Amino acid sequence: MTTSGWDKDGAGVLALPSGRLIRGRGLREPMPSGHPPQFGVYLLGSAPPEFGWSGRWIRWPDFWLPSDSAYARKALIEALSRTEGERVEIACGGGRGRTGTALACLAVLDGVPPREAVGFVRRHYHPRAVETPWQKRYVARFSSD
Repeated sequence: MTTSGWDKDGAGVLALPSGRLIRGRGLREPMPSGHPPQFGVYLLGSAPPEFGWSGRWIRWPDFWLPSDSAYARKALIEALSRTEGERVEIACGGGRGRTGTALACLAVLDGVPPREAVGFVRRHYHPRAVETPWQKRYVARFSSD
């Protein structure tokens, strides 16, 4: 498999069970050092700024769920596919709730059982990832189909 170019020990980098690497981050924090992403998925209530690389915006208000679940699924599938050869990041304002939820959904797509995905992301990304009960339910009901 081609690697993504992220340092597996880099800030916010999550290794999925397949070995693919993806970075989660909070946009209110400074950009981590090293190479910039080549693709990003931005989980925000309003459109993100231009970053200089390609990306997708999922309308996703803070503490809630994506406004369009079908589009969110497509964007996350694209992100997972791109991790095979690109540096991909998932980001929201703080980098915990929405980002953690999206990372848990990516873990499901990568083979983690839905009911175990929140725990996986909390162990390997951030202990407070996925902040609300409805975000936890969203992940538990997310399928790899």
